[in-house]
Amino acid sequence: MAALTITRENAAEISGKLASFPHFVTEILRTLDDPDANLKILVEHIQRDPVISARVLSRANAAGSRTRGSAAIQNIYTATSLIGMRNVREMTVISSLASFVDSIAPPGLPVTFWQHNVAAGVCSVEMALHMTAPVSIDAALIAGLLHDIGQLWLYRMDPAGCHAAWAEANTSNSGIDIVEREHFGVDHATIGGWLAEHWSLPANITAAIAHHHAPDEALHEPLVPLVYIAEVLSNALDLTGRDENRVTTLSAPACKALGLVWNAELRPLFGRMEARSRHANAMFQ
Repeated sequence: MAALTITRENAAEISGKLASFPHFVTEILRTLDDPDANLKILVEHIQRDPVISARVLSRANAAGSRTRGSAAIQNIYTATSLIGMRNVREMTVISSLASFVDSIAPPGLPVTFWQHNVAAGVCSVEMALHMTAPVSIDAALIAGLLHDIGQLWLYRMDPAGCHAAWAEANTSNSGIDIVEREHFGVDHATIGGWLAEHWSLPANITAAIAHHHAPDEALHEPLVPLVYIAEVLSNALDLTGRDENRVTTLSAPACKALGLVWNAELRPLFGRMEARSRHANAMFQ
């Protein structure tokens, strides 16, 4: 018997009562093909947020101290030219989504929830850089960061039911998505897809969130197998030390869709994933 019956309609209704999805993130996605507009939106957002501004300037000054002497960098445009627009945009997107998640997170949500999502986001970016699949790095980051957003929603609605489902999944050979369907009638990936639709996120990001436990259903969209593999690797590398960090299955069709060959040549990729995810989580703790 399900602890809570969830439908697309009541998920959207309840989500409408929560904090609004960050306008900055949707604007960044909308202007990716227009570098000038994208940079303008990015800089304006950073300048309005003292926390993000401090992080960007701190990183730029750390990098600049090796090449520019002792002159302090205090301008966001200068910082962006020094450490790269992609890096600045990544820091800003992670920080913005971290604030959004924090604003809707219920009391008692395990701290490893966001740590895992950051690790999956960083791994998704590294996968996008490594693979030849036509995937936007920024879309990969956002999809990875939000892939488990449905789990946060479930925990907000029924924390006791979520704890029971997690415990059952950890002591059985069943995936969490299967256990959730038994408890709630729907899994967190499906709910995450509904939320992404409600927030009017791009179709490829929505699909990657909705199918991150069942990529074979949507292999025509390269972002789907990419985010799926990225999360598998974040668990296999035990990047956050969660009890849930285990790999029960690996989709061969998803690997084939990305042309992924498991050999020694992937070791540098794994190293980058581990180093960058730990650095990102340390920065945003």
